[in-house]
Amino acid sequence: MSFGVVQIPAEKLNHAETELERTMEFDEWEPLYLRILADFNFDRRADEESAHILSEILRKHDNNGEHEKNGTLHDLRELVSEKRVAVCGNAPSLAAEVEAIEAYESVGLECVTIAADGATTVLMACGLIPDVIVTDLDGTIEDIISASNLGSFVVVHAHGDNIPAVRSVVPQLNMARVLGTTQSKPFGDIHNFGGFTDGDRCVFLARACHAAEVALFGFDYDDPDVSRVKKKKLVWAKRLIEEYS
Repeated sequence: MSFGVVQIPAEKLNHAETELERTMEFDEWEPLYLRILADFNFDRRADEESAHILSEILRKHDNNGEHEKNGTLHDLRELVSEKRVAVCGNAPSLAAEVEAIEAYESVGLECVTIAADGATTVLMACGLIPDVIVTDLDGTIEDIISASNLGSFVVVHAHGDNIPAVRSVVPQLNMARVLGTTQSKPFGDIHNFGGFTDGDRCVFLARACHAAEVALFGFDYDDPDVSRVKKKKLVWAKRLIEEYS
């Protein structure tokens, strides 16, 4: 898929709804998460360890009176709420779609761009700074840090395979615009909006933040040039976006 629009019904933009009504509840997400764990032989305990490490880094920064406070869900929703959202995946087609992204951003309601991890590098090479980056820190770290310092809101996802990156990269970000997420049970300052890959998490996040609509760029669920594991992840991403977001 290179382009598509996921319409969010207008009635879902009612800010009187509670947070649980605006996001996928964990009770709904957990059965999918358990299937993903089984499908990929992932370790839930490692996911939760990573999430707690991320939370501790965020808390230490927030409790340091010398620094600006961490970003919050309220900050993120202020950025996304009732706006059109261009979600940029990292398929090889993304660079060729930059003109289409710019055209989408230029018409209608105000638009924000959400980059899925490595898509950040492609967008920046084309002169575009994402408004939001959703990342598990396996993209080009220098570009994610650079975008963070230029004002991108970075949503860092902690899982069992990225503990070293969480420890080393997160403190280098502009913490006033950082939010933490997990694919296990959320707690404290660690959120779970639903979603598995960086790309589909972007869509779930946009929905949770009251986006008016979501347009997808740089998505190719049938990319033949990826590993077997990546193919399985793309199958999950397609299913989650089409059936649950």
